[in-house]
Amino acid sequence: MQLVAGSSVVEDFLADWAASRAEPDFRLPVSGLGDREVAAELGRIQRNRAREAAREAELILRLAQLRPDADDPPPGTPGAGNRTWRRTDPEFPGVSEFFSDEVAHAINLGRGTAAFRARRAWTWRENLPATFAALRRGEIDERRAGVLAEALQHAAPELARAVEATVLPGAGELSLAGLRRAALERLAELDSTAIDQRHEQAQRAADVRAYATADGMATLAGDLTVEEAAACFDVIDQLAAMARADGDPRPIGQIRAAMHAMLLLRPADSGLPAVTVNLTVAATLTGLEGTSTRGGEVNGFPLTAAQVRDLLRRVGALGLVTPEGGSLTYALSDERGRLLATVTAADLARLAAAGCPRHPDGGAGTDCACPVIGPPSATEGYRPSAALRRFVTTRDRRCRTPNCGQRAGWADHDHVVPHAHGGPTTCTNLCCLCRSHHRLKTFARGWTFRMEPDGTLHVTSPSAITRTT
Repeated sequence: MQLVAGSSVVEDFLADWAASRAEPDFRLPVSGLGDREVAAELGRIQRNRAREAAREAELILRLAQLRPDADDPPPGTPGAGNRTWRRTDPEFPGVSEFFSDEVAHAINLGRGTAAFRARRAWTWRENLPATFAALRRGEIDERRAGVLAEALQHAAPELARAVEATVLPGAGELSLAGLRRAALERLAELDSTAIDQRHEQAQRAADVRAYATADGMATLAGDLTVEEAAACFDVIDQLAAMARADGDPRPIGQIRAAMHAMLLLRPADSGLPAVTVNLTVAATLTGLEGTSTRGGEVNGFPLTAAQVRDLLRRVGALGLVTPEGGSLTYALSDERGRLLATVTAADLARLAAAGCPRHPDGGAGTDCACPVIGPPSATEGYRPSAALRRFVTTRDRRCRTPNCGQRAGWADHDHVVPHAHGGPTTCTNLCCLCRSHHRLKTFARGWTFRMEPDGTLHVTSPSAITRTT
């Protein structure tokens, strides 16, 4: 049994026992159930899910008690928090600003999901005690209890409880949309200013998000007022209809998506400043000529002049063009996906022409196995070189904290072992961290970050849970 620093043997034993205990399954096989038994079992599962949701909420609230804000940097000192940096996180009086991060680490989901569940738990306890009690008993399902929490989370506790007293008795007979509408209507009857406050808070939390979906597609979503959203869609719809009338054969939805992208990618037409497009193309070295020759190594993997020339031929066959005013970078990785080097097309052409610097007499025709491309060299100072930044950004692509999706372009290049403590400025000691998680690593108590030579990062929370990226 592995002990956690600062905890007792009994605590560790109970934690290990609770985590490993397998509950016996006394349920009948599904194949032996009739329709009534199936319906009854589905209802039982819903009640159990409600009880588990209440239990999870209680555990989250307990963790909040164990993480006081006294552990955070005091206001006015280096590293002190600023709520504008985390406008979607709940503000719990007396609770550490890094609390949601620890919840996210424990449930292995993103901080947004963790913050949502923490806010919901707090609302159930403070604003909706009757709903919370009904959830514990399995008398209201998690979805409906969540709808009430979302609708009443910003209301004063006494006002929320007055609304709860009206809508909770019949909540199970209403649809989710109907329950939300009933709660908001009752809230408006009791305090008309509450709806305006919700609208203002929603505007402050507005953002734009992009996330991958499936089949090479992605969704770009933005939070707008009803009026703005209607106006934006009307412009897109009118442009799509005009293109369709001019003979565009594509489905109208596809045309709308194209018009949406065009409006954003052609800012000159709207008087907005131009933007720079930077592309990175990943290339795997598996199958390149000469990989069996071990005359030289870079980080354990050869990348010779002959391979560079072969890669340059392959790149030329792709027909890729550097965006005007932007850049085109190639990320070279091995068959396991580990990044070996980042180069531009100009770098490839130069290296292919120059050949191996150790055999200059052979020129471009030398097919030795000496490495000519590899990870960038370390720098003596604190700030990484442009080559190091490019390599680390390409390798990490996103913030390396588990379950964080912040893109590397918006992240800091952080020394895993702090530079002030002797940490070198190398690709094996640098990783991309978004500003929030950079602050967590630097100022939050009990968190540890450890990087392997191949770039694998291990992050351990104060509650002794380690996750790897």
